[in-house]
Amino acid sequence: MLITSIKNTLDELREVLLQLHADDYTIKRAILSNASIGEHSRHVIEMFQCLLSHYDVGEINYDQRQRNKRIETDANFAIEQLINIQNELALPDKTLTLPQLDGSIIETNFKRELLYNLEHCIHHQALIKVALKELSYVKVSANFGVAPSTITYRKTSQLS
Repeated sequence: MLITSIKNTLDELREVLLQLHADDYTIKRAILSNASIGEHSRHVIEMFQCLLSHYDVGEINYDQRQRNKRIETDANFAIEQLINIQNELALPDKTLTLPQLDGSIIETNFKRELLYNLEHCIHHQALIKVALKELSYVKVSANFGVAPSTITYRKTSQLS
């Protein structure tokens, strides 16, 4: 279920990126605190990449992401990265560590970090959705940037 949710969420992001004009992907927007949709996309992608690329080592340090400018300036490259992530998600759960800037270590596990990355992605999609309101040509799912628990709540509250 978790892997399916992540794949679906990344598909939603990919569908948005496929629609964007190149300039709309890279332009810095005041509504995004002078960041671009590309920068938000890069951030999401690199968090997943960091988790997956350090899985074998067992130590995940999100502060040491690559910060690849190509991801934030080339939507097609970002789309390729999203597909790569989707293809690499099905790894077994295992214990991982998260070193902190203060030198402490937090113990976690792969599934917990996948959930963290899913929630983090949804958060950034919500921010991207705000910027997309200025782009009437982009079609976005009503659930883009909405947490699964909120979607479920909305469905059940409509039934009452």
